[in-house]
Amino acid sequence: MEVSLIAYTPEPERTVAAAARLCYSSQDPHKLLDGMNEEKAVALVSKLTAMGHFSPFEHVSFTFAINGISRATSHQLVRHRIASYSQRSQRYVGEENFDYVIPPSIARNEVLRDKYETLMAEIAQVYAQLASSVPAEDARYVLPNACETAIVCTFNTRSLYNLLAHRLCLRAQWEIRNVAEKMLEQVRAVAPTLFAEAGASCETTGICPEGSYSCGRIESIKNRNGAES
Repeated sequence: MEVSLIAYTPEPERTVAAAARLCYSSQDPHKLLDGMNEEKAVALVSKLTAMGHFSPFEHVSFTFAINGISRATSHQLVRHRIASYSQRSQRYVGEENFDYVIPPSIARNEVLRDKYETLMAEIAQVYAQLASSVPAEDARYVLPNACETAIVCTFNTRSLYNLLAHRLCLRAQWEIRNVAEKMLEQVRAVAPTLFAEAGASCETTGICPEGSYSCGRIESIKNRNGAES
């Protein structure tokens, strides 16, 4: 799996701070960045986060190139609708020698891994036979969820917060959780204040949206906070 932050709004924290300043200023919008140094931007972004005032965050976007994930995970990723996606097409790109993802639960079981790899090889053979006789858009129907794909996606900061809240949950599937972890690591490197409070819902709000299906992390957070206080 490769997750790369390939583009983002320049000076993201300063941009968010300038947008927020407009809400409370009669100043000409073209002059909102005047005097907005790093110290002031950090202070204002921190205040916005504490207030839960996230609409200014939408003015900053981040673009990722993701490669080597399964179709199963890309299907989960595109469910985050406030984003833009461009994905490798199985209609126009041949998959005769497709690569595939092996879940760790299968990879560590030698017998199951052998069965899994044998099935992938059989699917590849059938796909090649079909692709030689019918359009690729029809041959692709036999391809598995395990088939690797590549996708470019762009999120505004508020939408990315939403993705991270859901996909960093310990109950999220392992593969998309790994994607989310890599995303957060890279955006924090370029906008540390903007993403200081981003994370799973239990970590950021103290509430587990899974309710009775809690993984137990919310209890450990409460215990930790109680010990700290």
